[in-house]
Amino acid sequence: MEIPLIPLEHFYDDPERAAARVSPDGRRLAWLAPASGDGPLNVWVSPIEGGEPVQVTDDRDRGVRSYSWSRDGARILYMQDTGGDENYHLFAADLDNPDAPDVDLTPFDGVKVGVVDVPRGDPDHVLISTNRRDRGLFDVERLTLTTGAIEPVAENPGNIMGWLTDREGRLRGAFAQTPTGDHQVLVRDTEDRPFRVLADYANEDSGSPYAFSKDGREIFVGSARESDLVRLVALDTATGTERLIDQDEQADLGAPIISDRTGELLGAAYRRDRIVLHTFDETFARDWERVRQIHPGDPMIGSTDDDETLWTVAFDDDRDPGATYLFDRRTGESRLLFRSRPWLDPTILAERTPVKITSRDGLTLPSYLTLPVGADPTNLPAVLYVHGGPWARDSWGWEPTAQFLANRGYAVLQVNYRGSTGFGKAFTHAAEKEFAGKMHDDLIDGVDWLVAEGIADRKRIAIYGGSYGGYAALVGASFTPDVFAAAISVVGPSNLVTLVRSFPPYWRPLLAGTWFKFVGDPEDPEERKDLEARSPINRVDQITAPLLVLQGANDPRVVKAESDQIVEALRARGVPVEYIVKDDEGHGFVKPENKLDVYRAVEKFLATHLGARSAQVSVG
Repeated sequence: MEIPLIPLEHFYDDPERAAARVSPDGRRLAWLAPASGDGPLNVWVSPIEGGEPVQVTDDRDRGVRSYSWSRDGARILYMQDTGGDENYHLFAADLDNPDAPDVDLTPFDGVKVGVVDVPRGDPDHVLISTNRRDRGLFDVERLTLTTGAIEPVAENPGNIMGWLTDREGRLRGAFAQTPTGDHQVLVRDTEDRPFRVLADYANEDSGSPYAFSKDGREIFVGSARESDLVRLVALDTATGTERLIDQDEQADLGAPIISDRTGELLGAAYRRDRIVLHTFDETFARDWERVRQIHPGDPMIGSTDDDETLWTVAFDDDRDPGATYLFDRRTGESRLLFRSRPWLDPTILAERTPVKITSRDGLTLPSYLTLPVGADPTNLPAVLYVHGGPWARDSWGWEPTAQFLANRGYAVLQVNYRGSTGFGKAFTHAAEKEFAGKMHDDLIDGVDWLVAEGIADRKRIAIYGGSYGGYAALVGASFTPDVFAAAISVVGPSNLVTLVRSFPPYWRPLLAGTWFKFVGDPEDPEERKDLEARSPINRVDQITAPLLVLQGANDPRVVKAESDQIVEALRARGVPVEYIVKDDEGHGFVKPENKLDVYRAVEKFLATHLGARSAQVSVG
């Protein structure tokens, strides 16, 4: 049978419900849903057994995307920025007075706030990071929820990338970077003592701290010392020596799982093609196996009550996004709370299949292939869909753009090129100084694999991505112009020199161990020449394929000038470029109306130049 054309709204509109969270006392349930009258996403609350839900937050612009309960269950806390500028403020909604306006607890212009900890044992306080003293550095402050008072806890001397509290909510740990880009774990015995260096890690060995142990004598750390893969170790807070706890044979550590109630280590999560969980506690292992039987996707524990008897569990599934259940650990029973997008029929959506592609120099590139349902997988139009970062990865699970493209008739390939994370330090660091080099070769090797397998028509392949993926699309159009029939760049940098110079001030202390190590420092004359050679703006004369450029005007990571300059350069040559800018967005698109606008443009653009199905263009 012919698979129907699924409306774009079904992929990109706000979900009907999402992000369920059980209250600390286990009596109420919260979730995200559109505000009354089909408004932006807000938080709703109802009794755990059901009943009339009440909207408790009142965001009228970008919508609430994530939130938490305060520890006493009296408030909902959430972060919000302005127009995508990433200067997040912390807001609170009073559940005893849901008609009252949400309170901006950090009303500081031009300041970015983060949450360091919502301490279990100190429900009246939240530890926050802010750059209000120095826009380039994040200090830690203690916020009193009942009064709004803020007091300093720790001042960043200039090298600290992250902070760590103990189980009592005291700031006792930090993760720092050396001038050469290596890492240090810092610790102190009390908040009135100075930090001391506990352990040094080479840049490639990670050393990222996760949590203090129950007794505070160890810190759980991800370490790749004497290993290619990141392992879970315990770092002695007195001596700095490592004790190996757990490791996986195929993947880097994702994160440890720690009981909030007891502080005991329950398990460790790893992401191979799918999520793999190593468990250390018999009861937790039993309940995890029970949960895995509920639904075919990968389960994720979204929240638990203070007693850890109730879990909300959302399933990451390639064809049924966000199916969410309430699981009672005492009885082993589960109750379906909602499907996030109930209008989607899983039977007409595509499977995402893990595939292994070998690069021209012998690396294994873990990849994902999504094929149109019901179509002969031969000689299809195809889209190489490139993830951002580049220090990130593609994973199995729900991918709306892959599904949307497959429904339109495209084969979709997502390649974890070298530099992608989670596959070991050798794979990640094989990308050093390889922008527009071997990293791009990996993508071209993916295209060649698609063609060699008979899946793709070589003359009808597009490259499409956001952030680094947008840069990759511009590289594809300018460095390998004969490979792609079309290119789509979403918030993609065109000039690696101007890109670095426009980074937010709070990124600058981190560049030695990230950008300068992997890509280059534009203030070094030799490295600047290399950056210029790897910049698509300097090869615009090679671009012949149709290009669609999408940009958020308030993007602090890849500023609008990065898209402006390549569009202007191409138009000066008389080359037509379709360019869409959203004035109320940043690094990507959040508002449903904006997402629908840009994906309509993507749909029309690809149908015009590759010839697959579209609701926007009559093809054939």
